[in-house]
This record gives sequence, structure tokens and C-alpha cells, in this order.
Amino acid sequence: MNTIENTLFIGKVLLRYPRLESTNLTAIDYLSKNTPTDGTVILTYDQYGGRGQIGSKWESAPDKNVSLSIILYPDFLESRQQFLLSQAISLGIYDFLNHYLTGNLRIKWPNDLYVEQKKIAGILIQNVLSGRTLQSAIVGIGININQEKFLSKAANPVSLAQMTNGDHDLDQCVIDLCHALDLRYQQLKSGRYETIQKEYLSRLYRYGTLARFKKPDGPIFMGKISGISPIGKLVIDVEGELREFGMKEVEFVD
Repeated sequence: MNTIENTLFIGKVLLRYPRLESTNLTAIDYLSKNTPTDGTVILTYDQYGGRGQIGSKWESAPDKNVSLSIILYPDFLESRQQFLLSQAISLGIYDFLNHYLTGNLRIKWPNDLYVEQKKIAGILIQNVLSGRTLQSAIVGIGININQEKFLSKAANPVSLAQMTNGDHDLDQCVIDLCHALDLRYQQLKSGRYETIQKEYLSRLYRYGTLARFKKPDGPIFMGKISGISPIGKLVIDVEGELREFGMKEVEFVD
């Protein structure tokens, strides 16, 4: 499989590797030496050094999960709009998983996917800016597909196989995922920003419900997620006051 059929961008070129430390690192290196097609996918089923947001590690057993990175050129977005790319990608993964799952699937800000309070997928996006616009983006995606045992200290991991009581064909999962992401990327390129923002909010974990939050090394407080700021910060209503939090500035308390 070296291409995904019936897509406009995502997976028109697919580079598959038997084993990689990190698909994002490989994509960055490939982009530095080549001019890949928009939507080029770097794929492996054996990633041994993947990471998530702010340096966290991503556990993936060999030949059990999907690890891939997508090279994009979203130069139609201004730098202040870059969270729209994250929202579109999150929705694409949601669409893919929602085809298989009947459970309570949600996007956990900023861009993890949770099902019934457990993490099933994560995203790491590395953007390169040029002036006021995005020059390129490496979109790293990890989805737990067939892994049954998790050995790391990551909180509450779960796989598609565990939720559906059966294994899934990894190649077919990649095809379905690329189709879902391609539709969302087309939506983004066509400027349907309001639709993306509204759908992201409607699928957001704990949106509009009173919940407990915590600042790092701070007290627990009650609040309601009321929205996302234009630059991607989480907006929480705390006793009638709207406060904005960036990544690692607030934690969810179960």
C-alpha cells in the first residue's frame, strides 16, 4: 500500500516503514530534504519512541496500533488560526472512530480522543510559521487499535479492540482514517471554519457541564467549559468569570 485511493490530499502519497522511532521525526527529516506532496503520510505499525504533547511518551506495542504523520501545507491559515488545523484533525479522527464505536466518544481539549473516560488516540502537531501564515505542519497521530495490555504509566489507555471485543485490520483502519481526515481537511481548505468550530465544541469533553479543574500546584476549582479562544485556549466559566487557559495551565480532575 503506497497510496490511499479516492482522496484528494491525505494519503495520495504513503510512505510505509517497518519500524521507526517516531513518524514525526521521520516526517521532519523527509520534509527538510524533499518537497513532498501535500498530504504525504509517513506510516509505521512499530513506533518505539513516539511522544505526545509537552514531551509525554506514547506507548505502542509492535504491529498492534496505527502511528502515522501527515505532511501538510496549510498556508491558507494565518498563524493565529493554527488551532483550526488541530480542530479539523481531531474531528477527522472522531469521525473515523465513531464509525466503529457506540460508546461515549469525545474530543478532550486540546486534541486527545477519549471514549468512556479512557484515552484511545492522541495528536501532536508541529507547525512551521512563515510571517503571518503557516508554512507547513507535521500532524502526528497515534491510535490504539488492537493493543490489549498497556505497560506505561499513561492514565486510562484503551484500544478499539477492547471497546469492540475484536481485532481490526490495520491497513483498513489506515484507509478509513485517511478518508475521514481528507474530508475534514477539504472542509478546512474551503474556509468552513465556523462549521469546524461548532462541531468541535459539540464533541468536546465536559463542554457546558459543571466539572472540577486544577491549576498545576494549585487548588481544585469548579467551572464549566464555555468555549475555545481564537488561538486555541480553553475558556472556562468560573463563577461567572470567563478565564482562558493554555496547555499545561489547567488539568481535568476526574
